[in-house]
Amino acid sequence: MTATRSIPLSALELSAALRDGRPYDAARLDRVLRVDEHYGLVEVQASTPWRAIAASLRPGDPRAAGTQTTMSTVGDSLAHNAAGPDGRPAVLHVESIALVTPAGELRRASRTAQRELFALVAGGQGLFGALYSVTLDIGSLSRAVNDAAQPEVFSALESRGRPLRLLLPPDKLAAFLAEAPERCNDWRMALAGVEVRNTAPERDSFLCWARRDYAAVTLHLAEPAVLGAAVRATQLRRSLIDAAIAQGGSFAVSCTPEATRAQTEACYPQLREFLAEKRRVDPAERIVNAWYRHYRRLFGNPCVVRWAHEAVH
Repeated sequence: MTATRSIPLSALELSAALRDGRPYDAARLDRVLRVDEHYGLVEVQASTPWRAIAASLRPGDPRAAGTQTTMSTVGDSLAHNAAGPDGRPAVLHVESIALVTPAGELRRASRTAQRELFALVAGGQGLFGALYSVTLDIGSLSRAVNDAAQPEVFSALESRGRPLRLLLPPDKLAAFLAEAPERCNDWRMALAGVEVRNTAPERDSFLCWARRDYAAVTLHLAEPAVLGAAVRATQLRRSLIDAAIAQGGSFAVSCTPEATRAQTEACYPQLREFLAEKRRVDPAERIVNAWYRHYRRLFGNPCVVRWAHEAVH
């Protein structure tokens, strides 16, 4: 028996929900809204799966249907500015967005209109409102599928816990991979596996992680299930972050809570300003998540606001 699809959520309903502080079902934002073949654009709701877009744009194409993505939906990919199958960050495929602010106002933003809001939302961890729709460049998506590359995988042991994602200049990758096992040995924890893929730079997001070409390295640690292992794992992760920074690298800010304040400021000096913009756009903190609470605690002190109030209006 085929499951019945839910009724799609309209922009009006989403605006009312945020304005009134009511919960809503984000899974209902899963429709392809329009395909503009003349301009080569497709507008989709935020929770639309990438597989549904592939089926709509390239029906019957097994390569498109089988393309692997880090995040399953368009909205999650943009919130994390996740690298696509070709290594390009999600924002590079985006023409414009429609967002409902924490106050319930529907706003449209792009690189040319409301560009400050566009930059904050891309990689903004979902903190600046509820994404209603994303308009994507069809040609850019096709290139991502055609240029898709599988990561290089080195694996030997069973891994436990969350992987550590670091960013290395490609010419420093070999030196880092030679040093990483030594640091693991220092903390009596084996390196279970390594995945490496190339990523491309972008200049559109405020909290930009892809400042240059990087070798994105995912480290899997063999964390033993014994007392005290979690503390050692945290110290090891910080040691590996230090090693990446020493090689001119960085870490993925979306998923590395063990990074210290000093490490975070070294790699993301704009983060304090980002938090200040969050407080300006959403002073009542209607939209918060674990990521925001963590970095709010980490930095603590009030932040300087850069843009005037009307910048996102």
